[in-house]
Amino acid sequence: MSSEPGLLLVLSAPSGAGKTTLARRFVAEHPEAAFSVSATTRAPRGAERDGVDYHFVTPERFSGLVEEGAFAEWAEVHGQRYGTLRRTVDETLSLGRIAVFDIDVQGGAQLKALWPAQALTVFVLPPSPAELERRLRGRSTDADEVIARRLRAARAEVERGLAWYQYVVVNDALDDAYRALEAIVRAARAELGGAPDPAATAEAERHRLARLDLAAWR
Repeated sequence: MSSEPGLLLVLSAPSGAGKTTLARRFVAEHPEAAFSVSATTRAPRGAERDGVDYHFVTPERFSGLVEEGAFAEWAEVHGQRYGTLRRTVDETLSLGRIAVFDIDVQGGAQLKALWPAQALTVFVLPPSPAELERRLRGRSTDADEVIARRLRAARAEVERGLAWYQYVVVNDALDDAYRALEAIVRAARAELGGAPDPAATAEAERHRLARLDLAAWR
């Protein structure tokens, strides 16, 4: 068991912002951190394993878990349901570990409402709306209408993130964005543990949503 306080690191972003890359690097470099394993009604893909990538359950079982109040948050995405089990959160916090959530803003807001002190919400943005569109167009050979739909969804997610989240990390240069994320986490854990880290707090404050000029995104 860690001597440091447990933390729920909630990362959200529009598609193409680089959130998953940041999350994977953070987990790889922090032994006390692990991705939260969600329950889902969708079938496994490729080499995905039950209990490792997801908890794969039937729609009936998922509905039963909802009725039992077993989820900290859940949502339906593209016809399938996904949810974070409360026991995952409880175990993380009791062991003093960091659970990393790669989820949408609505799910993050639900976690923040239930664990206001322990849930740390960080929204990841590309440097500009134009760069977001460039990244989305460069990812695949999707038709223009598909790209347009993704851009609309991205803008809606940005609006929610800028309304609800605590911190924003602009992913212009990956190393700089990662250092900002680390500082935000260090500051939060230090504050929870009652031993503030002034250097980390000063860096984290540079990324607090309320202090940023994000006019281009609003």
